[in-house]
This record gives sequence, structure tokens and C-alpha cells, in this order.
Amino acid sequence: MPDRHFPVRPNLNQLRHQAKDLLRALRAGDAEALAEFARNHPAAPSAGNAKLADAQLALARAYGIASWPRLVTACHVIDAIWRDDVDALRAMVRKDSRLLNEDARAVTGNWGPPMSYAANLGRDGIIGMLREEGATDLTFAFDRACLQGQLETARRLRAMGAEIQRSAVMGPCETLNADGLEFLLALGAPLTDEHGDPLAPVGMILETYCRNREGKHRCLELVATRGIALPDTAPMAVHRGRLDLLARLADRDPGIVNRTFDHEMIFPRSLGCHEDHSLALGGTPVDGAPLLHLAVDHDDILTVEWLLDHGANVNGAADVDADGFGGHTALFGCVMSQPYRCGHRGDDLARLLLDRGADPNVRASIRKRLRFVDDESMHEYRDVTPLSWGERFHDQAWINRDVMRLIAERGGIE
Repeated sequence: MPDRHFPVRPNLNQLRHQAKDLLRALRAGDAEALAEFARNHPAAPSAGNAKLADAQLALARAYGIASWPRLVTACHVIDAIWRDDVDALRAMVRKDSRLLNEDARAVTGNWGPPMSYAANLGRDGIIGMLREEGATDLTFAFDRACLQGQLETARRLRAMGAEIQRSAVMGPCETLNADGLEFLLALGAPLTDEHGDPLAPVGMILETYCRNREGKHRCLELVATRGIALPDTAPMAVHRGRLDLLARLADRDPGIVNRTFDHEMIFPRSLGCHEDHSLALGGTPVDGAPLLHLAVDHDDILTVEWLLDHGANVNGAADVDADGFGGHTALFGCVMSQPYRCGHRGDDLARLLLDRGADPNVRASIRKRLRFVDDESMHEYRDVTPLSWGERFHDQAWINRDVMRLIAERGGIE
């Protein structure tokens, strides 16, 4: 695995600065820089003899790219696609036809070769030009367009000959793009994964991180219209954003708004969810927690408000397991959040909880394992407040600093 992750939209100027920073660190004797340099330079000179070209080569290889010139080309290709500069990209692929079928980022990734990369953005002029120049990734580009909800682009690619794969719906189910899912189903795409499992798309919708709550709600309604029987439970009502169903359940059993639910109730195996709890890609754990935690994890402020208005305890805590982990309230879920990683602000939820009486200094113990990241190990955090949970979390990219500041303003301490 490369030492570094090459961005979907790289900035060449930043990368040039990174190479210069690496060279300075080498000359200063920085241990981490020396180790990275040794791992990634095929014939690493001594730090004192290293030149900028050496640092650039090592940096490119740290990103998984063979050379600095190839990294520069990848940046120019991607920049042309984002700027919708058909002529610039045409000149590049005519100069080097290999660019047509190599990944636009020069590393294997989900965004694919230039035509597929362009499909993510709906760059139809670029797609047409690349097809004329000999690009062949029609079906992958079609899948990417559907995944991103670029339906006009998807129609164009379909007319060019893109095929509908058996697992085509898995893309929009992962991104919670209801437009793409509805489009594929209307074209006759089967509601299955590549193995023909009709529950895999449902499990994907339930377990993928909630980057788009309205999209999730619509995706679940779409699979329900295709004959998938969604259970009449409170967690499923929250997954679906169906306050009408939640109200009916609460009318029958008012205590449901404060009851805790185990992982199996929230992510049913009967609907294609995994036995491995870590594959439910939320933020702060919701296993053994009240519904308020699940609604916060979905960044679903309407459901949070409804629950609070109908008697949910703003300081209701998750169950504590045999090892002493649990006890966290919904406020913890505003601090470490998947929706925040996807650009959601999240501080509106924290403000609502605090305004309704959330204790900024409640203590809990939490264990958390991230998936599909460099560090997939289990981490344990004992006796933390919401603020110390955020400060001590091992991957700070997941921590919402706006929420942390708000909690501190309301009297939160570490």
C-alpha cells in the first residue's frame, strides 16, 4: 500500500511544495522523512546529496505513481477534465495514447480512466472526444455516471454501447444516489450484486455511511417498491426517515423513543447486513444505543427534533457492555461523524442537543474501528467526555472542530 493517498483532485502546486518540504526535512535529518525517502526512492542517495528531483521521485512513489513526470501528467489530465477543456485533454492523449486507458490519477482507483473520471462530473464533451480518440471504458464510465446521478451522461454512454452489469445498482446504493438507482431500475437493471444476491443492495444502503440522508430515504423506498420487506421497527423507521411510521410505533409504545437497540436490530442480517459490526460504516457507535444516536449518525435533524419533542432523553446513554464500553450520549456522535467527513456541518445538531439540555461533560468509554482506511485496528478510549473523545481520537480528519468549539463554549471540558 502506498505511503500516501493521491487526491481525487490533486493540486500540482501543493505537490511541488510537498516535494520541497520533503527535501528540507531530509536535510534536517527528520527520521520520518528519511524512512519514507528510503522506502520510495529506488536508489536513495544520502540526505546530504539528495536533490529536488530525488525528493520529487520519492514523493511520487509514496503516492503509488511511478515517476514525478507521470504525477505531473496526472494533475494536468485531471485539471483539464475539471475545467472541461476538451482541446487541452485531446492534445495530451494524442501525445500519449496510453493515457486513454490508464487511470486518470495514475493509480488504481474508483474514478477510473479519463472517460470514466469525466463521467463522474458529467463532462459530456470530453467523453465524446475521448470515445472518438479510442477510449474503451464505456461500461465503467456508465456505472460512474449512475453512481453520481449524472443521468444525461449515463444516457449518452448507454447510447454509445455501455452495458448494464448485474451489479450496476451497487454503485448508487453505496453513494445513496436515489436518482441513479431509480434510473437503473427503470432500465431493467437487477436489484442484485455481482453474485445475484438481492439483499446485498439493501445491506449496502443500510450500512454505507450516510453522506446523503434524503437519498438514503428514497433508496429504501425504491427497494421497498421492488418487493423488499422492510421490518416494521423503530430503527428501520429512522433509516427510512419515516416519521409517520415512527409516530405509529410510539403511539403503541411511548417508551420506544428511549429504548436501546442492539446492532442486529439496527442492521438486520436478514436484509443483507454483515456479521462484522465494523462494516456498518457509521461514526460514533450506535450499537446498544437509543434512536437519538442513530438519527444523529444520519445527520437527520428532523428526526432528532421529532424524537426530542416526543420525550427522547437528550442525555440517554448507550448500553454499557461487559468490558465497560458504552454510556455515550448522542452529543458524542456530533463530535466524531461520517457525515462531517462528507462535508456536512453538523454543528446545528450539536447546538440543538445542547439547547435541549445535553450534558457537555458526560463521561463514557468507547471502542471504535474504522474501515477502508490506513489504520483499521480497534482503538479504545476510556473515561472520555465529548471533548476528550474528539481530542484523543486516532484520526483527526473525522473530528468536527466546529462542534468541539461549540461544546467548549457551553462549558465542555476534557
